[in-house]
Amino acid sequence: MGARAVTVGVLLVAVVGYGVADSLDVAPGVLTVAPVPTRPTPSPRPTPSEPAHLAPAGVLGELSDQAQAPTPAAVRAALAPLLAAPTLGPRVSAYAADARSGEVLAAVAAERPMVPASVTKLLTAAAVLSTVGGRTRLPTRVVQGSAPDEVVLVGGGDMLLSPGAAGRDVAGRAGLDDLATQVAARLRDEGQPEVVVRFDDALFAGPSVAPSWAAADVSIGYAGRVASLGLATDRARPGHPSSTDPARTAAVAFAAALRRAGVGVSGTPARVVAPDQAPVLGQVESAPVGEVLGVALRESDNALAEVMGRLVAGSLSRPTTATDAALAVLDAVQQLGVDVGSTTIRDTSGLSPGSVVPARVLGELLVLATSPDQPRLRPMLEGLPVAAFTGTLADRFDTARTRPAAGVVRAKTGTLTGVSAVAGTTVDADGRLLVFVVMADRVPTAGTLAAREVLDRVGARLAGCGCR
Repeated sequence: MGARAVTVGVLLVAVVGYGVADSLDVAPGVLTVAPVPTRPTPSPRPTPSEPAHLAPAGVLGELSDQAQAPTPAAVRAALAPLLAAPTLGPRVSAYAADARSGEVLAAVAAERPMVPASVTKLLTAAAVLSTVGGRTRLPTRVVQGSAPDEVVLVGGGDMLLSPGAAGRDVAGRAGLDDLATQVAARLRDEGQPEVVVRFDDALFAGPSVAPSWAAADVSIGYAGRVASLGLATDRARPGHPSSTDPARTAAVAFAAALRRAGVGVSGTPARVVAPDQAPVLGQVESAPVGEVLGVALRESDNALAEVMGRLVAGSLSRPTTATDAALAVLDAVQQLGVDVGSTTIRDTSGLSPGSVVPARVLGELLVLATSPDQPRLRPMLEGLPVAAFTGTLADRFDTARTRPAAGVVRAKTGTLTGVSAVAGTTVDADGRLLVFVVMADRVPTAGTLAAREVLDRVGARLAGCGCR
């Protein structure tokens, strides 16, 4: 809880007049209050992402080829008291299924459109893996500009560039120092000792934030601006918003890297459109998309999820705006064979109000991702937070009732004002892989933490149950 208290303190200092951060669910805690019913409901606020932790090897439960599947009656009986918990509120939807057979083990209002919050990112994950591909690497290039002394930094969707040398982590896998070294060598060969730096971030169209996002979410740092070019060090985090122009910030860093490489740089970077068929002077590549997606899922990074969505839009020849990205994600999920039913999403991260997804859609998508016939979707499962070990589940599953499921449950969480959701997988006591989804979008006053505890208990109940 110490890290959370520090986060809340930073927010209170950073945002005068924003009120008690906890009261609007921008940070979890016991002071959460719901809006007065007679007053307008405030825009949903995200739960801050937790830093990723490394899970120990072999943390997940072992699957058994001989394990018997649970029976629907037993699963329903096991989950019924939890789903009826008053702390979840009056609108609860749930879905559980056997991953191997796809048999539905429990379905409670599973076709009801529910506010998904960040579990929306599962739709985005499946879409980007099935269209762009998990092994794809995002290029950042420098090309010759329209004049001999002009070089253009061209964004390919990597917002995790290192301002220095490349590293082993997903964030910073491609380094601007490495790119500058390549470009400097070419410039020396061409006898060009000094250049001006330009940048081209035209891969993504439209505003850098989704039109439906609350401005406060960006200014506080719960969501960052989206660009086809950005620095890992410029990622938004609670109390520390990203820059107002991530692409320009990256271009300034590249100009500095060029100077370190011995190239003279005059002026300041300006935005241009790179000439067609311009000679490439240097190129670096991101970590594979599947690994970048893992960061977005584990840390519930809204900006990275929006990048993934815009890549999906481009791959389907749609405009690469935030609005078109949401439509493209649903198209891609539908093409996978999942009936999206009444699903409507306003963005590809789950931050916008107005999105609704039935639990059945998420459950069927998870079952599909576990299928041996869909290896391209496997990074979606691998990127999920692990109970008590990684990402947004790192500090959950720590009570007597839930601790036995630590390291066994993998799930994407979702929390907004009045909304708590979870969707993922678990291995039951017999070694059978199950998928489960629980969504509650009328969580009562002061109920965020209590609702999370119930959702964790659902995962733990399934993990500890043979349910026959």
